[in-house]
Amino acid sequence: MNLQIQRSGDRYFADLGWLKTRLSFSFADYYDPENVNWGALRVFNDDRIAAATGFPPHPHRDMEILTYVFSGQLEHRDSMGNHGVVTAGGVQFMSAGTGVRHSEFNASTSEPLHLAQMWVLPGKIGVKPSYGQIDFTEADRRDRWLNVASGRRSIDAPIALTQDAALRVSQLNDTSLQHDFEDGRKGFLFVAEGEVGANGQTLGEGDAARIAGGGPLKLEGRGEIVIWDLPDM
Repeated sequence: MNLQIQRSGDRYFADLGWLKTRLSFSFADYYDPENVNWGALRVFNDDRIAAATGFPPHPHRDMEILTYVFSGQLEHRDSMGNHGVVTAGGVQFMSAGTGVRHSEFNASTSEPLHLAQMWVLPGKIGVKPSYGQIDFTEADRRDRWLNVASGRRSIDAPIALTQDAALRVSQLNDTSLQHDFEDGRKGFLFVAEGEVGANGQTLGEGDAARIAGGGPLKLEGRGEIVIWDLPDM
């Protein structure tokens, strides 16, 4: 197994005043033809959004979009008539399909919002768009894997993906976990906070690792982690 470590300070950083974001892959004004995706993972943005601000209505199509809230309150509205607020530990998910417009705002007038915005290339295109959200508790992910989303037969999760990919999260408290990757798969690990060892390499807040090759990924330490198991594309 090979781990390519991407330190928080080495990721592309944009400060728009209301939004401070670190991008793992090409997105918006940042374009690098050598850094467009990692397997089926097309976007992984670490966003911090100021109080009472956010993204105005904008379109998407043929993409599976998941937003994981680390802290704060995320408010969503879309052209399908959906409206909801997702709080810390919760996930908003949208299959853009044939096309949808939506907005995302910090629902708080005083507190910042911290989230990960993730896009996965779909396994099917031209499908009817859909939206949902799920609230999870810290107990759901404390010192264990919480399966959030999956299109893999081997991993059951409450959010279904059309892509052969899976999203898991955990809150480690001086403990250890392992995820086994099959040969030919790719992985993406993100540390939202804390300090976590990954196969002997130390990752801190905002660091990520791109994983290639099969075998076990052994994690230990203290912090909130996000991991993707992905097909190579």
